[in-house]
Amino acid sequence: MFWKFDLNTTSHVDKLLDKEDVTLQELMDEDDLLQECKAQNRKLLDFLCRQQCMEELVSLITQDPPLDMEEKVRFKYPNTACELLTSDVPQINDKLGGDETLLNLLYDFLDHEPPLNPLLASFFSKTIGNLIARKTEQVIVFLKKKDGFIGLVLRHLGTSAMMDLLLRLVSCVEPAGLRQEVLHWLNEEKIIERLVGLIHPSQEEDRQSNASQTLCDIVRLGRDQGGQLQETAEPDPLLAVLESQGCIEQLLRNMFDGEQTESCLVCGTQVLLTLLETRRAGTEGGSVDSFSQGLERLHSVSSSVLQGIEPRLRDFHRLLLSPPKKSAILTTIGVLEEPLGNARLHGARLVAALLHTNTPSINQELCRLNTMDLLLDLFFKYTWNNFLHFQVELCIAAILSHATREERAEGGESVSRVEPAPGNRTPKDPQPAASHPEDTLVTHLFQKCCLVQRILEAWEAKGHTQAAGGMRRGNMGHLTRIANTVVQNLEQGPMQTHISEVIRGLPEDCRGRWESFVEETLTETNRRNTVDLVSTHHLHSSSEDEDIDSAFPSELSLQQAFSEYQIQQMTASFVDQFGFNDEEFADQDDNINAPFDRVAEISFSTDADDDSPHAALFEATASSPSTFDDEEEDVWEDGELSRAARVTARAR
Repeated sequence: MFWKFDLNTTSHVDKLLDKEDVTLQELMDEDDLLQECKAQNRKLLDFLCRQQCMEELVSLITQDPPLDMEEKVRFKYPNTACELLTSDVPQINDKLGGDETLLNLLYDFLDHEPPLNPLLASFFSKTIGNLIARKTEQVIVFLKKKDGFIGLVLRHLGTSAMMDLLLRLVSCVEPAGLRQEVLHWLNEEKIIERLVGLIHPSQEEDRQSNASQTLCDIVRLGRDQGGQLQETAEPDPLLAVLESQGCIEQLLRNMFDGEQTESCLVCGTQVLLTLLETRRAGTEGGSVDSFSQGLERLHSVSSSVLQGIEPRLRDFHRLLLSPPKKSAILTTIGVLEEPLGNARLHGARLVAALLHTNTPSINQELCRLNTMDLLLDLFFKYTWNNFLHFQVELCIAAILSHATREERAEGGESVSRVEPAPGNRTPKDPQPAASHPEDTLVTHLFQKCCLVQRILEAWEAKGHTQAAGGMRRGNMGHLTRIANTVVQNLEQGPMQTHISEVIRGLPEDCRGRWESFVEETLTETNRRNTVDLVSTHHLHSSSEDEDIDSAFPSELSLQQAFSEYQIQQMTASFVDQFGFNDEEFADQDDNINAPFDRVAEISFSTDADDDSPHAALFEATASSPSTFDDEEEDVWEDGELSRAARVTARAR
C-alpha cells in the first residue's frame, strides 16, 4: 500500500537549492535549515561556503538589523546565522577560520562604539569562541597579530559576552603547550593588571562586576587545570601575577584609597575571597562543621595574598564600622534606617575566610582591632539578616576549631595551608609564632567579646519579649547553633582544654547561669528542633493517614526493604520480557497479533523459595506486631484481615 502515500523524503531545502537564483534569506526562512546543515547536506554546505554567503552570514551577526523591521523578527536572521556559523560543521569551520577576509570582517565588530548590542555581542562571542576551540592555531595567530585586541575587549567588558570571550581564551585552548603560549601572550598584554585596574570607583558598575568575575574565574580555572597537570608542568603565569603581593596591594588601593563605593568594595572583596578559597564552593555543602571535620583542602592559599591583605585589615574594620551611606529601605518588619549593606556583608565574609586560614599574625591583628567584638555587635543589631548571622557563626566555629601546629601534625593534617610566596621569605611573612596564638584568639572571644554573656543575655531578652507577646528574633536559630558549637568544642574540640579554662575563669554567677542554660534551656531547645525521621511515639494528628504512618515506627525499615525487593524483582527482567525489539515493531502491520502473543508468553513468577532471605524478610514484615493508639473500633475482627487492611493503608 506504499503507493497510496506520499513518502517523498526530499527536503524543501534541496528543492530551493535546485533554483538558480535562490537567496540565502530564502533558505533561512526554512525551518529545517539547521537540521540539514548539521546533517552535512553536501549541496547546502557548498552553497553556504560560498564567499558571498559567508560574508553575508558574518555581517548578519556583526551589524545591527534595520530599525524599521518588526521587533519579533528583527533578530531572527542574525540568530539563524549564528547557529549556522557555530553548527560545528568542518566545512564551515575551515572556511571561516582559514579565510582572513572573513576573520577581519568578524573582528571589525569590536571597533563599534560601546555599549555593544548585547545580543549581537553574544553571537560574536559564540562564533569566535567556537573558532578558538575548533581552529585554534589559525585564530590565535590572527588575534595575536591584532595589537589592540585585548584593549578592545576590555573596552567592551561592560557587556558580559566579552567576559565569556576572555575566558574562552584561558580555558578552551588545546593542547597544553599552545594553551601555555596563549597564557604567556595574555600575561605580556598585562591582562591581569588591566582587569584589576577596572575595579575602581571611576568605572561603570557593569565593567567592575565583569572584571571581578573574570578574575575569579581565572583563579578557579588556573587552579583546577594546574591540579590536573603533572607537577613538573609550568605554572599558570596569570594566576602567579594575580596572587602576587603587588597585585593584591593595587587592588586594595583601588578599593580604599580615595572615594569608596559599594560596587568597588564588593567586587574587590569577591576577588580576595576567591584567592582565599581552600576548596571549591559547595563541595562540602557550606556546613559550619566543615571547620572541624578535617576535610581535604584542594588548594593552598599563597602567603603573598595574606601579606597583601594584612596591612589593610584596619580598612576592612573601618568598613564594618562605617560603610558607604545607604538610604533607608522598607522591609517586611518595618523601615530599616541604616541597612547593613552588601559591602559590610562581604567584609564579614572576608574576616571568616581569613580566620579559616588560621594565620597567626592575622589572628593577632584581628584581636588588636577587636573585629570579632564588632561583628558580634552587628549580629545582635541586625537581628533579621541571616546572611550576616551565618558569617559570624563561621567566624566563631573557625576560632573554636583552630588546632595548634603540634596537634595538626600529630593528626596527620597539613601543618599549614598557607603556601609560601616565591623567593626568599622576609620577616613580614605570616608565620607561626613561638606561642600559641590560637589560645589568644579563643581568650579574646570569651573575655573581651564576652561571647557567653552575650548568648545568655540574648536568651533572657528573648524570653521577656515572647512572654510579652512579642516576636521571636530572627537570629535565635544561629545563636542556638553558636551555643551548640561552644558546647561541642568544650567537650571534644581541639581547643577543649583552653576553652574549659576560659569558662572556669568566668565570674561565678555567669558560669552558673551558663551551666544551667546548657543543661536545661539549650537541651530543651535542641530537643524541640530535632526532627525525627521516624517517630518513636504516636502523633495525634487530624489526618488518618498520618496516624497510620506514625503507628509503625519499628517495622518501617522492613516494609521499605520489602517494597524495594518487590520493585527490584519486577524491573530486573520486565524490560527484557515486555519490550519489543525493532524488528517486531516494524513488522506489526504484517502480523498484528505478534505483540499480544509476546505478552501471553510473559512469566510473572518470582522466586518465592521459603528458604530465601527475601522470604524471611517478608515473613518478618508480615508477622511483626502493629500497635494502634486510636480509640475507634477495629472493623476487621479477624487478625489476618486486620493486618492486611493496615498494611494496605500504610501503602497509601
